[in-house]
Amino acid sequence: MIKRSQYKILKERIEEPRHFLQVLAGPRQVGKTTLVRQLMEDISMPHTFVTADAASSDDGAWISVQWESARAKLLVSGAEEYLLVIDEIQKIDNWSEVVKREWDLDTFNGVNLKVVLLGSSRLLLKKGLSESLAGRFELIRVGHWNYAEMKEAFGWTLDQYIYYGGYPGSAHLIKNEARWRKYLKDSIVEPAISKDVLLTTTIYKPAVLRQLFELGCGYSGELLSFNKMLGQLTDAGNVTTLASYLTLLDEAELLCGLQKYAVDNARKYNSVPKYQVYNTALMSVCAGRGFAQERTTPDRWGRWVESAVGAYLVGHAAEWDYKVLYWRDTPLEVDFVLVHQQSIVAIEVKGGHQTTNAGLPRFRQMYSPKYSLVVGSGGISVEDFLQFDLRKLF
Repeated sequence: MIKRSQYKILKERIEEPRHFLQVLAGPRQVGKTTLVRQLMEDISMPHTFVTADAASSDDGAWISVQWESARAKLLVSGAEEYLLVIDEIQKIDNWSEVVKREWDLDTFNGVNLKVVLLGSSRLLLKKGLSESLAGRFELIRVGHWNYAEMKEAFGWTLDQYIYYGGYPGSAHLIKNEARWRKYLKDSIVEPAISKDVLLTTTIYKPAVLRQLFELGCGYSGELLSFNKMLGQLTDAGNVTTLASYLTLLDEAELLCGLQKYAVDNARKYNSVPKYQVYNTALMSVCAGRGFAQERTTPDRWGRWVESAVGAYLVGHAAEWDYKVLYWRDTPLEVDFVLVHQQSIVAIEVKGGHQTTNAGLPRFRQMYSPKYSLVVGSGGISVEDFLQFDLRKLF
């Protein structure tokens, strides 16, 4: 079993003197629990792993009981330090207040108890971390699996990754696509929406949110205004409702709407969104007609290739501190524009045989980006780009 890049970061921080809580946050089914179990197998530090799955949501005392038990084990063992890992912490109401109290108590009493918290979604952890635990934690983002990881772990080809995406738990099901699709819908998509999104805030029209998700995934790589989308959704409400729902889906790392690159912020924020999935498996589940049929339809396959590149870009944006946008000045366009501080990188994706694009030279003339890249036909291969360290662009 491979060890993801976050493993090294977590291991180094746990081996340091106790300073901060460590929080592993990310979407469902990306291996957060596996990662921390690998850590516990490799360190000599005594440890306890517990999960809040079986606890009642209103039982904040459950966290205190687990914490006190870890303190007792540290005392009895005579060890210099102890590790407590709590999985699915967000399932406990007001969990952050309890964690703050216990962590501060250990700090005051000099108890060398190190703590790792795991949460299924950045969305669910966001409120508690910002409100109660400010200054007490470090966040380690665990995103969707990339091409290099799926290739190493399962021997996938590039085309398989582009269509089936980066959910390791579903890798053995792709030979039976109907079964794969059902697993994704039942075990990943529905829990992500019903638990990671609907339980975090008041949603007055959950059916609209689900429709927005499915429609947005189907339009991944394309522009569609909220006004036009209103006509395709049942009882959709207004543009503000759709925009707020899309923000929630973005925070859950399911689907986002890229803004248009513009020097004028008003034009940027009022632009037509370009939909982008965080994992192409979501696009395939919602809009795919089957791997063989999509792969042999060049125009449609080009959308999957572009979405795979886009998923790779948005998946690392928060971690590496850059923004992903698009540019369009009809009829000219650039698929992706990355902005990091004062640096700009323009990226055009070519999933078919077309190698010319008038948009890229025009964008270069107008904005002088640091790099202008073509990914695909006539440029950097898609396979090489999906394994490229994006930090080198800045």
